[in-house]
Amino acid sequence: MRRLIRMIVLFVLGLVLLPYVLTPIYSAGHPISMLMIGRFLSGEPVARTWIDIDAIAPALPRSVVAAEDAKFCFHHGIDWDSVQDILEEAQDGEVSRGGSTITQQVAKNLFLWPGRSVVRKVLEFPLALWIDLILPKKRILELYLNVAELGPSGQFGAEAGANYAFGRSASALSAQEAALLASILPNPVTRSARTPGPGSGGWPEPMCSGRSRRKSPTAGGGIADFGPFWRIFRRPMV
Repeated sequence: MRRLIRMIVLFVLGLVLLPYVLTPIYSAGHPISMLMIGRFLSGEPVARTWIDIDAIAPALPRSVVAAEDAKFCFHHGIDWDSVQDILEEAQDGEVSRGGSTITQQVAKNLFLWPGRSVVRKVLEFPLALWIDLILPKKRILELYLNVAELGPSGQFGAEAGANYAFGRSASALSAQEAALLASILPNPVTRSARTPGPGSGGWPEPMCSGRSRRKSPTAGGGIADFGPFWRIFRRPMV
């Protein structure tokens, strides 16, 4: 019995540690997400064509950072200010927004599972810190842009999302199209870049942090400071 318990503990420990081993390996290559694997196994359609970040129209990563994680260039995987805001809202009985950074979403997409879960969050926090420590920001953003769900029927990544919504490559997106595509995150099933609803997809919207008080330290009025972003974006990955 003790041997069985020991084997179970070692197996669970191995599962917990596996993402930490895989993270340095994912500094290269074209990894797929757990959700993609799940859809494969269940026979659901999956469409994903990898596209390097340098080939993507620059407006798209900029729009995604502005809409999803305006402090991406400054934090180390966790936006602690946002976490504090959410805890304060929870104490008041009203949590109207998520607090996941792009790095946390990469951790969830590559190694964990969707849906709200305290266990997942406990695993996600240290993993996001590890990913930020090991991988350059540019690679983290590249991974996110290739594993994020960007269509209602199994379209993953910027290339598949752009082809579904606009019939063109992510390399050829206009600023308006990039804004529309970014605006459907993190729920491309209920939001559509192909047939946007009222108030979605205008260029100014993704230029502002979609979550109140998630601002760049050097920004005013919620507008992200993209100087550091462009330095990261233009820097080669080594």
